[in-house]
Amino acid sequence: MTTLVFGHKSPDTDSTGSPIIWAWYLNEIKGVDAAPALLGEPNTEALFMLDHWKLDKPQIIDDVQADQPVVIVDTNNPAELPASINDADITAIIDHHRLVGGLETKGPVNIVMETLACTATIMYKMIGDDMAQMPTNIKGAMLTCILSDTLEFRSPTTTQEDTAIAHALAKDLGIDIPEYAAQMFAAKSDVSSFSEAELLRMDSKEYEVDGKKFRVSVLETTSPAAVLNRKDALMAAMPGVATEDGADQVLLFVVDILNEEATMLIPNDFTKSVAEKSFGATVTGDSVVLPGVMSRKKQIIPNIKV
Repeated sequence: MTTLVFGHKSPDTDSTGSPIIWAWYLNEIKGVDAAPALLGEPNTEALFMLDHWKLDKPQIIDDVQADQPVVIVDTNNPAELPASINDADITAIIDHHRLVGGLETKGPVNIVMETLACTATIMYKMIGDDMAQMPTNIKGAMLTCILSDTLEFRSPTTTQEDTAIAHALAKDLGIDIPEYAAQMFAAKSDVSSFSEAELLRMDSKEYEVDGKKFRVSVLETTSPAAVLNRKDALMAAMPGVATEDGADQVLLFVVDILNEEATMLIPNDFTKSVAEKSFGATVTGDSVVLPGVMSRKKQIIPNIKV
């Protein structure tokens, strides 16, 4: 049976590119029949990556069959995975997030988790000398993933390993990093075709603190005005999205990549309290700017208080 390689729901660039990278490695280097998959439609930046490097969009799946061999990348959180994930045969997990717990395996499993900014960085290290056999378009996906997750090295999650590997890939590919990253971020910033509910779910994680369930959504952009001009509509959509997704509240952070700050929307007194307790912010309106806040993984989720 073909091994499926996939990341989290609402796939971003890393959860789109890393399954492609690892499926290539399993097929071409390890001799394992493997295929990349997605748990939903990829975001605009990920679509740009697929188009730019002439990569096929992986199949989109809703669930997995019992005993289906799978490799999980860019997450270890059951809430971000298919409902039947524990019925599958999980053969490996490659991730760079906090350990959540709740996954069950049918036997011994290879787990690689490192405090790096990007899953693709971990894969580069794991592939090692076999990188010499990797085709240009797969290397291009790897570079795109790293630049995306590090926000072109602006994110506080960025490590020297992420930076060095990105530069090595760019040199190999003949890519000017600032120029290419600008194209990526322009694609990511074009959200005109998405509904408010789609934007709230586009790049989001489920998180629970003190009995309160949150959908923590982040929109990274070089054109924050394009999102903030829809502020009223986004806040109006939040209660419906929260109800449909079984959350108490949606928290939305619009990350301004160039100015290195986040704007948090404040639709009610509860989110106002969360902002003030979590980030020491003084909230006087329906939004608040959080200077220096760019990373959900390192700066937002660990600080959420209710």
